[in-house]
Amino acid sequence: MPAAAPAPRQRADAARNHEQILAAAQRLFSEQDPRTVTMGQIAKAAGVGRATLYRSFPDPSAVAVALLDEHERRLQAQLVHGPPPLGPGAPPAERLAAFCLATTDLLEHHLPLALGAESGPARFTTGAYGFWRVHVLALLKEAGIADPDAVVDLLLGPLAPEVYQFQRHTRGLSRERIAQALSWTARRVLDPRTSG
Repeated sequence: MPAAAPAPRQRADAARNHEQILAAAQRLFSEQDPRTVTMGQIAKAAGVGRATLYRSFPDPSAVAVALLDEHERRLQAQLVHGPPPLGPGAPPAERLAAFCLATTDLLEHHLPLALGAESGPARFTTGAYGFWRVHVLALLKEAGIADPDAVVDLLLGPLAPEVYQFQRHTRGLSRERIAQALSWTARRVLDPRTSG
């Protein structure tokens, strides 16, 4: 029985290391372009060895995914169980517009994490993208769009973190203007009778 005592300590150490890694990565991702953060920087900032870091995460993108996951899970819960128009009960065009607004809000508040986790081809392999894709595909089908499989990724494309960063920080557009344009697009695609 005495051999069982060290296990909780190891779990506590691992949990503490995990929290230190996430906190350090959060700081680094907010201080510099997340795509330039290295595992060495994260390990040093967290005060852990590289081996400890690699036991939990294979690369900086995986650390960013872990940080972003909590925020994305909240949005997913609202899509499934929340009140309309974001949740069930509203017409597809209104639900898609609400999803676009909620996603721009997520990007506005967590852009460094999204850039670190979902940039380039990595975006298509995340669980969140898969969830967003299923959600938007269902709305397209409900609205009777002729070829929803061809349209779904076109609608999700403007919600890519790089696109949002370009519009927001290079072009200088406000979050409100971006959200309004996305909302307008969503309504026009799913309900062509929508005016202006």
